[in-house]
This record gives sequence, structure tokens and C-alpha cells, in this order.
Amino acid sequence: MYAGVELGGTKCIAILASAPDHIVARESVPTTIPEETVGRIQEILVGWQAEQPFDALGIASFGPVDLHPGSPTWGHIVTTTKLGWTGANIAPRLRDALGVPVSFETDVNGAALAEMRWGAGRDLQDFAYITVGTGIGVGLIVNGKPTRGFLHSELGHIRVAQRPGDEWAGACTFHGACAEGLASGPAIRARIAPRDVAEVGPDDPVWGSVAWAIAQVCHTIVCAAAPGAIAIGGGVMDRQPHLLARIDQMLVESLSGYMPLPRTPYVLAPELGSDAGPLGAIALAMTAKN
Repeated sequence: MYAGVELGGTKCIAILASAPDHIVARESVPTTIPEETVGRIQEILVGWQAEQPFDALGIASFGPVDLHPGSPTWGHIVTTTKLGWTGANIAPRLRDALGVPVSFETDVNGAALAEMRWGAGRDLQDFAYITVGTGIGVGLIVNGKPTRGFLHSELGHIRVAQRPGDEWAGACTFHGACAEGLASGPAIRARIAPRDVAEVGPDDPVWGSVAWAIAQVCHTIVCAAAPGAIAIGGGVMDRQPHLLARIDQMLVESLSGYMPLPRTPYVLAPELGSDAGPLGAIALAMTAKN
């Protein structure tokens, strides 16, 4: 039995499972301030552990986060746009409270690993998972492992080539018209205001710009790592499924035949759906070591 925590910008999910078809318990916690949110998650996990002990904990967190085990801030969130969360202690606190091995990763890397174990990325060693929701994040797995450098990849913040004729300044507080600033949920709401997203039909021009920005992220991923496939999930995609085919077509057009893609379609929906994130935490727990 394994426990997992997916930390999201809007809500966090704690899950107890041994496999996708054997989920024993699941609870959702609103993402407010770190002490309140992480404290409630800790209470849930301690309660589960008392009733049905688990072998390890996986944490898949929004970021940026410190993933280097030797660092004094390993398991903490670093500089983030999420108010009040910069420097939040996540993994060390839960490890000390529970006394089990803990694996800590970005939420999107966790989702990518779950899709590779149980979903759209089965049998692939190179795979990418993009989430489009409160922000845009990219889980990039190369040769079976998440990419690493001085930090993890932050491809949601690349500066993209905007669609011809589109000069909107973007909504990212750091970079303006980066991919997240153009195509995340908050960016879409800012762009269409005062209209509500529910009032915007699939033929509205805004979706062409959103699809274009995400396709540019895919173009960068293909040129940098050439994964076997890219899956795209998240709240925006769940509510606007028409975007998937547009993004796939725009990617093909953007590459202009320079790099032949290994499959059609190349851009996929995650097979695990909204469970990709929570199950990503379980996939991480399965790799945790003392």
C-alpha cells in the first residue's frame, strides 16, 4: 500500500492506493496557506497510517521546487507565483511526521511517470506530459527519468512565438506573454474579461491563440527531447477538449516536415484523465527509498 499527495494550485489530493484499480481512500484539501493546507494533509495521512499502514509516500507538487536530495531546502517550494508558498516545507515535514520513505517530484513529472506506467506513455522511455490549468507545467521524461539541472524544467514559462496578429501582452507576472501567460486558465479569463469562459464557444478566436501557444510549447519539446508522444491534460483541456486536435495540427504545421513525428496523432489525451496527477504521486511512492 502506498500514499500519495498531489499539491495543486487550487486544491490538493491525498490518495491511498496500490494500483489505479485499487484506490482505497482519497480526500481533497483546498490550497490556501501552507500551514493550513499541509497541516490538514498531514492529519489525513497520519489517520490513514494508523488504520492501514503504507510503505512509502509520494509527493507530486506544483513548483518550482527543490528536488536535490543533498540540498538543505530539498522538498521545499522555492520561488513561486502562488502567494505565501515560497519556501514552504513539504516533504521533510511529512517524512518526519510519518516515518516512511518519501519521494518528491513536480506534479507534472509525477503525472508523466503515471502515464508511462499505466496510461498513454506505456512502453515509452521518452515522454512528455503537459498540464494546462491554473498554470502550465511540463513533465519531461528522458531515458526513463525526469530531466534535471540546477532546477527541473519549467517549459510552461518559455517565451513563445505568438500567433501572427496576436499582440496581447499576456498575464504572467514574471514574463508577460510566455506560454503560461497566454494559455493558462487565469490568462484566458483575463483575456476574455468581462465575459465568462462558459460564454465563449469553441469557435471563438481566443481558442486559436490558446492552441497556438500550447503548440509552440510542443514544438520546443519535440526539438529539445524528441519524446515518443506528448499527452496534454489539466482543467482547461478537460473543459475545452476541442483544443487537442487543434494543437496536434498546429504542431505538425509548425514543424513544417523538419522532424517527422513517430505517430498520428502525436498529441494525446492522458489515458488516466484527472487521475494522472494523484496516481503520479502513487507512482513516485513506488520508487521511494530509505
